[in-house]
Amino acid sequence: MITWRPAALVLVGALALAIFGGVSEGWTPPALTGAGGGGWIWPAAGGLVLLVVLLSIVDILLAASPRDIRLSREGDQAIWLGETATVRLTVHNGSVRPFDGRVRDAWVPSAGATPYSHDVRLEPGAQTVVETTLTPTRRGDRPAVRVTLRAYGPLRLGYRQNRQRSATTRTPAWVLRVYPKFAARRFLPEKLARLRILDGVVVTRGRGQGTEFDTLREYVVGDDVRSIDWRASARRSDVVVRTWRPERDRRVLCVLDTGRTSAARIGDEPRLDAAIDAALLLASLASRADDRVDLLAIDTAVRASVTNVSKKTLLWRLVSAMAPLDPALVETDFGLVAGEVLRRERKRALVVLFTALEPAALGEGLMPVLPRLAARHKVVVAAVHDPALTEMTTLPTEEPAAADVYAAAAAQRALAERDRVRAALRRFGVEVVDAPVDIFASRVADAYLAMKATGRL
Repeated sequence: MITWRPAALVLVGALALAIFGGVSEGWTPPALTGAGGGGWIWPAAGGLVLLVVLLSIVDILLAASPRDIRLSREGDQAIWLGETATVRLTVHNGSVRPFDGRVRDAWVPSAGATPYSHDVRLEPGAQTVVETTLTPTRRGDRPAVRVTLRAYGPLRLGYRQNRQRSATTRTPAWVLRVYPKFAARRFLPEKLARLRILDGVVVTRGRGQGTEFDTLREYVVGDDVRSIDWRASARRSDVVVRTWRPERDRRVLCVLDTGRTSAARIGDEPRLDAAIDAALLLASLASRADDRVDLLAIDTAVRASVTNVSKKTLLWRLVSAMAPLDPALVETDFGLVAGEVLRRERKRALVVLFTALEPAALGEGLMPVLPRLAARHKVVVAAVHDPALTEMTTLPTEEPAAADVYAAAAAQRALAERDRVRAALRRFGVEVVDAPVDIFASRVADAYLAMKATGRL
């Protein structure tokens, strides 16, 4: 293949011939120029084009073959969303000719790869390392697409380039896994402080509904007389009271709905990303409270599952499992959801279902299976509230247009349907967390702490 230089040479040569021919018309005898004058220009132009073509062919033949270039990779394989990764590509020239060309390391657009290409010059047998900086804009797996090699000839009139199929085959495979941003970690210190209060580290342990017995101690003025253990007092000949602690070693199951409703964008991020953020905060908090946390991502099939994980590796297992999740444009099978939950959790557990309060999806899918699910487990439905709906219900102070009135009516109807769904869920004993995306994770954690304080897990 040729570059822009041969065309430029032909254009400059033709322009020079035209100028020289115009000047020579004033003094050259007609017998030398032909009947019409200037008859030598066209043969000269043809010779110029032929010369440039021959030079381009020779230049291409003298270029190094891309097939003789060997490639390998090293660098970062996993980062958090918002961070920057560096992947190094080693280029080794196995050809007998110098490699003077360009290396383009192409990634998927959401990987944010820079620079676009690298200019490389290698002597035979030499190697170099080029670096590509990746700043992903989305979580998940960001793969390298292909490395395209372009080797120029000595005159840079032509070049050799590997074809797309060959480039794809010879490209070293590399996938950068981008973990969720976990922006809700900013709430973790405050939630842990509340958890320590519940555990009795900051204040004296008190009686809570359904809490576990801890120890016996002597009665002091101000203690609840209902905490007095009369049998133990009779044995010790002194008044002693029971102390209590929040329930431990309970089971918490986070269920992510990855169906079509999870693809809706709330603010600047999909609903699924907000659910992942809240699930990570809840899992971090529950593990600190010595509860066991499991994960299930599901729509019409199980997309991710994390069970029986130790406290030390829980966070990494969760982010690794949730990072590649993408919404599926299908209707979630809540019958499958209930079946998987009942099959996996034999004992009573706290089931937090991250979904949307959509009447069509929940009314036809979740409501029929909710009674048998709520009979075995404590169920919490967590949904992100879209503030745009509330804003749409407010009409302009001046004369509103007809479109504004219809939009406000539609928003009001959507909010009313959400209220009906929320009321229907609560009739089954289900707790509902419905909050804007900026405080959604915090509200889910608050619901967990409130149930733990009152022994309702």
